[in-house]
Amino acid sequence: MSLEEDIKQTRFTSEYQKLVLNVFYTANWLGLQHNQLMREYGLTGPQFNILRILRGQKGKPMSVNALIERMLDKSSNASRLVDKLEEKRYVLRKVCPNDRRQVEVTITQGGLDILSKLDKPVTDLEENIKGINIEEAQLMNALLEKMRKSNNTQ
Repeated sequence: MSLEEDIKQTRFTSEYQKLVLNVFYTANWLGLQHNQLMREYGLTGPQFNILRILRGQKGKPMSVNALIERMLDKSSNASRLVDKLEEKRYVLRKVCPNDRRQVEVTITQGGLDILSKLDKPVTDLEENIKGINIEEAQLMNALLEKMRKSNNTQ
């Protein structure tokens, strides 16, 4: 379906307005699919994001502030997310020995295990975007990065 059909709007003030609405609409559409998948495994998107960041650390701890810097959704409450992941035994949190005000977070084997279970379904979701070939995906990535860069809102 076209954007016009999906949102029941036939006219836009400009192609730029249509682009902005299309990006928002598509992001929400993808987010819904991603969230449904995460829900099947008892996670939220931001929790999954934290686990993926920590897995990339290969066992090295990260502070909560460092996690926030790398998260996709900067408005997420990372401390609360870490609390929930700790309850599920996917992460371990301990006070930094050099700075008692700072907390270090590491992924546990349980966290690695749940990510391992999610690797294939997430890859399938990412790669099964219908109608987009690899060259088009590269072009879209370049255009989206160009848009963010030109507006200094990275």
